[in-house]
Amino acid sequence: MALERYAWLSVVVALATIGLKTLAWWLTGSLALLSDALESLVNLAAALLALSMLRLAATPANKDYPHGRSKAEYFSAGVEGALIALAAAGIVWAALPRLLDPLPIKMPFLGIALTGVATAINLAVGLALLRVGQSHHSITLEADGRHLLTDVWTSFGVIAGVALAAITGWLQLDPLIALAVAAHILWIGFGLVRRSLSGLLDPAIAHGEQGEINQLFAEYSRRYGVSFHAVRTRQSGARRFISFHLLVPDEWTVARAHRLSEEIESRIRSQVPNASILAHIEPISDPASYDDQDLDR
Repeated sequence: MALERYAWLSVVVALATIGLKTLAWWLTGSLALLSDALESLVNLAAALLALSMLRLAATPANKDYPHGRSKAEYFSAGVEGALIALAAAGIVWAALPRLLDPLPIKMPFLGIALTGVATAINLAVGLALLRVGQSHHSITLEADGRHLLTDVWTSFGVIAGVALAAITGWLQLDPLIALAVAAHILWIGFGLVRRSLSGLLDPAIAHGEQGEINQLFAEYSRRYGVSFHAVRTRQSGARRFISFHLLVPDEWTVARAHRLSEEIESRIRSQVPNASILAHIEPISDPASYDDQDLDR
């Protein structure tokens, strides 16, 4: 599947950048470059997890999972956020002693060059993952892309800081940069965990998509004298679930109401990708039709 190819790309890139950044740290002894290499280890774990979750999310629905397993993607984003937080803790643990006992940086500009190559690779792949994740509504690829772009920004800061430390001789700058990197990636990790938890709680679809549906309902109300209520939406990974009650004139036949319902559902699917739609038809003048329109019924 197309999304899996991008997940494999993320795995390969993580392996390549781990090698480059680890070599940069080994040559220089820079704690800031070590912090950058540790984040790449998290990238690899996250990429492998993303690959497995994409495969699980793409599993066809069956009698045990009639709505599929699209929520698996939220676990990937949540665990990735937790891994980022773990990497940040490791950086802090290593950086604090260096503030009191700083060490010189060896061959700083060779290390900077290796880290720069890894950063350019992450930038290209991160932008690609973010674009594909947003276009396919894949929170897993989008989270992986944002993580790589976060790595890019932290790498820029690390490169600038290591260069400044080497030029000025202020050795405490190296662990200070590492601590700044830790704080930044910790914030990103908390954001991923928060978004993952929100997704597991069945949030409504985006406001823009809800607005398009409401405009469509208003159009059909004007054209046919029908009404709509009990509109409920939720999103699960790339899937969207939409249900509504269609109230039609009492004299309409079941066949006519069904044809209109099918037409409305078709138009909603053209506006909201990956939508599963359930419509319930009711007579518009029956008081009982209005007893079930509240969210908590």
